[in-house]
Amino acid sequence: MKSFIIDSTLILKAARLLTLMALPFTLQSCYYDVEEELYQNVPCVTDNVTFSQTIQPIFQRNCVVCHTGAAGNGGIDLSTHAGASVVAKNGRLVSAVTHAGGFTPMPQGASQLPACTINQIKAWVEAGAPNN
Repeated sequence: MKSFIIDSTLILKAARLLTLMALPFTLQSCYYDVEEELYQNVPCVTDNVTFSQTIQPIFQRNCVVCHTGAAGNGGIDLSTHAGASVVAKNGRLVSAVTHAGGFTPMPQGASQLPACTINQIKAWVEAGAPNN
């Protein structure tokens, strides 16, 4: 009966080789997909912007974690149209999302919203912040 002696350095070299070969595939999965980078030729739609279909989903994704209810940060509630229309009509919403001087840039601690998203918010505000 033959016995096989396995060299531990050989196993270590094989493991390193497999790790190096798998590395490119694992790094690809870490790419953060930004809609504007993925679909650069898709025009930004700013006509017929509605609160329920356009603005509220933006707020749900980016704002209501901090700005919900009467105790929302800065006393701002973006979870309802009533609360959102107040900051839309007084100019604080657009100033915050465009990072205008004198206003706290929003979303706080995150990068600025994509240009299309900001343009949609602006269009809604310019239309009078309707509850539609």
